[in-house]
Amino acid sequence: MQTHTQEGAVNVRLVQLEVLPGRPEANTRRMLDAVAQARADGVALVAFPELAVPGYLLGDMWDRPAFLRACEACGERLREASQGIIVVFGNVAVDWNKRGEDGRVRRYNALFFAENGRFCVSAVTRLPFVSKTLLPNYRCFDDARHFFDTRRLALEHGTTPDRMIEPMQTSLGLIGGLLCEDAWDTDYAFSPAKILAHKGSRFLINASCSPFTGDKNHKRNRVFNQLACDTGLPLLYVNTVGVQDIGKTVYMFDGASCVYDGHGHAVQAGPPFEEAVATVVLPANGAAFGEPVAPRRDSTAALAQALECGVRGLMRRLGIRRVVVGISGGIDSALTAALYSRIVAPEDLLLLNLPGPFSSQTTRGLARRLAEALGGRYAEVPITAAVELTRGQIDHLPLIGPGGTPAGTLTLGPLDLENIQARDRGGRVLAAAAAAFGGVFTCNANKAEITVGYGTLYGDICGWLAALGDLWKEQVYAVARHLNAEGFKRPVIPEGIFTVTPSAELSAAQAVDEGKGDPLIYPYHDKLFRAWVERWERATPEDILEWYAAGELEGRIGYEGKVAALFPDARTFVADLERWWNLYQGLGVAKRIQAPPVLAVSRRAFGFDHREAQLGPWLSDRYQDLRALVTA
Repeated sequence: MQTHTQEGAVNVRLVQLEVLPGRPEANTRRMLDAVAQARADGVALVAFPELAVPGYLLGDMWDRPAFLRACEACGERLREASQGIIVVFGNVAVDWNKRGEDGRVRRYNALFFAENGRFCVSAVTRLPFVSKTLLPNYRCFDDARHFFDTRRLALEHGTTPDRMIEPMQTSLGLIGGLLCEDAWDTDYAFSPAKILAHKGSRFLINASCSPFTGDKNHKRNRVFNQLACDTGLPLLYVNTVGVQDIGKTVYMFDGASCVYDGHGHAVQAGPPFEEAVATVVLPANGAAFGEPVAPRRDSTAALAQALECGVRGLMRRLGIRRVVVGISGGIDSALTAALYSRIVAPEDLLLLNLPGPFSSQTTRGLARRLAEALGGRYAEVPITAAVELTRGQIDHLPLIGPGGTPAGTLTLGPLDLENIQARDRGGRVLAAAAAAFGGVFTCNANKAEITVGYGTLYGDICGWLAALGDLWKEQVYAVARHLNAEGFKRPVIPEGIFTVTPSAELSAAQAVDEGKGDPLIYPYHDKLFRAWVERWERATPEDILEWYAAGELEGRIGYEGKVAALFPDARTFVADLERWWNLYQGLGVAKRIQAPPVLAVSRRAFGFDHREAQLGPWLSDRYQDLRALVTA
């Protein structure tokens, strides 16, 4: 190890690690290799992400003492490996002699500092780790359910949190340790980072497990750069890569590790979505280094990369090798197929077109052209005969009541027949084909459809994963265009798929060759639904109608067209609004509960990120008054 004084420059290394959730031994083996390499390279300090040993999104696996003991043992191995180097890593810390507020053994989301075979100990708490102070309870985060935090620790000791927050003493001097949310402090009553700076920290380390969200890095660069400038200290941000999930919602971690110098400059410490090791020299006397921070918004390319990395990572983790995609000739299934073609070998991709009684030659031809361009295996499986079999079995089926008396008949209406077609495609053909192929089949639904339940349970709402389930329709088109232009460098998705009317082709009213299709109006409904789902202060029909009455709706929801061009009068507008709201809050909830997991890329994805109950639609009294006013 090189020797450094408080006044001298110091080499630090950030390890942007793919953390395997629930696999502490595997993570630790790779961390030990990184520690050994850092020591050999003369690095003074090597830092790993938050909860790098156990992983972060583990559900209630934290309640298993055997798992906690395994994590502890891994932490001891990292401590032993710290000879001649400072090792900073995230792990769960367990106090077997105390209980958390759930009555179970007390656990901390902790940052450990190990040096020369020993853990550094806090001068105040006397604990051999830094505990996370600000526990997030939004999006995928449920830290308060599992972990004890510094604020509760302060209350237990009869003091205030600022007194419990202390930098760790190391051979490099005092180092301030932060865990993820501890640096996102603008909505909290105090700033752990500023407290650590005030108490003499030489620099700050933020170990994170922060999932990818479109434009999140834009905000983080602003927030973390400002925090470094406010404290005047370098801020080392090291983040995880890989895939972790909370059951119904799957998250990608993009890394984007970075070192901010306290002067408005930064050094990027690794490419997005890839493991990386970056060594940065922190100069003496707090001098500036790096390039000026220039926050950039994420492009469609970043979104496409996130989707590909997420699907690939989850397939690898679950041991899935083969995939079946039902391709209709529409944009959603085309993008899904194109995405998987970049992940699996051609012989492991099966593309099936499932024409029914209302499928056009146009879309059947587009599906064939797509399959030829992608190079996967392909087949057509017509469903009309099976649909007619089901119709013949159920429609006008006589029912028998008590005592053998006639009890009426069953009748299939037009909507029932549409659902029969969708279920035959999904629950029968795709499921059977996936079993025969030795793989899984996909859900091709987009976010607009999932929002209002525009799909059939066990039909198009089924499959192993909704890879596009967090993309609005306009984003589906944008990512597909990007893959053609940049991913494949050729139009593998035929132009006709971009221009054909979006349609389920389940009835004569959805005939694409006549310009007929789905009842959703893109991009207007994209923007409307987004206001309900993703807006930070989520909108309701009351807000929508108020903005409509004031002539502000387009600007409020970001719709670039004119609402008046879509709806000739207020009554038509209100009818459309209530139709979709009642589905979103009504049957759509039941469908989302049973839908496949969603790959999250937005600020609020369906699943754990969008917690909801089956309450039924609700419209406020104020809404009723507004409706009466605008429709009078």
